[in-house]
Amino acid sequence: MAQAARDVSTGMLMPQAERMRVGRQVRVPKTAELIAAALRRQIVHRELEPGDALPSESSLMEQFGVSRPTLREAYRVLESEGLINVRRGAHGGARVTAPDAEVAARYAGLILEYREATLADVYRASAVLEPPCARSLANKHTATALNRLRAAVEAEKAVLDDPMALVAAQDAFHALLVELAGNQTLNLLSSMLRYIVDRANAAHLADALDSEVHKSQSRKAHRTHVKLVDLIAAGKADEAEKLWARHITAADDAVNAAGSKTLLDLLN
Repeated sequence: MAQAARDVSTGMLMPQAERMRVGRQVRVPKTAELIAAALRRQIVHRELEPGDALPSESSLMEQFGVSRPTLREAYRVLESEGLINVRRGAHGGARVTAPDAEVAARYAGLILEYREATLADVYRASAVLEPPCARSLANKHTATALNRLRAAVEAEKAVLDDPMALVAAQDAFHALLVELAGNQTLNLLSSMLRYIVDRANAAHLADALDSEVHKSQSRKAHRTHVKLVDLIAAGKADEAEKLWARHITAADDAVNAAGSKTLLDLLN
């Protein structure tokens, strides 16, 4: 190691075998990964827009100097990331799709399943993210934002007698609240959490949707949503944040009362 240090200090290039001993081996990316990275960069930088067709396979094979199997391996990478949609057949081909938070949410869900996280964990995370969004909107909002929130609570009101539709409408209200706060990072994190909650709800609410307890809780949640919009419209930031924190905590308590099942139990 002393000799290695002297070599580095003199700037002399060490033999490959010596570098392997003193440093960590770096994995060389596969050709397909490099092609996927090049195409991914074009998609993310909007050089290729959603709906655009990728150049033909023969054109890309010539451009990158690779075989068809290598190119299709790159396609599989991008398809797994939700960045392209590949249609097979004579009139098929690869088309660009917009990056979707659902892809990140699915992977996050797998990690949480592996760590045996509970649905209550997810609600507690939402309780950290969402109430400040209510405060932010109360402090600063546009007429358009208020109209969208009011339309969202009206959509809930229209389906108060349809338990499954009401669950979807109330989830949409939560998502809209964070979206309108305008922070893209919070919006992404929240959408990932909402995706997990939605899948978990679909797995375990089916038997409870028609129960009187669930109906009562859903109607109470609707009234809370209406009150929140009124507080936001009135610019009452403290009250709006505290109301929303209590609302999410109540949902967390309901989950705990039902037994905090792991996400693995719920999502599968």
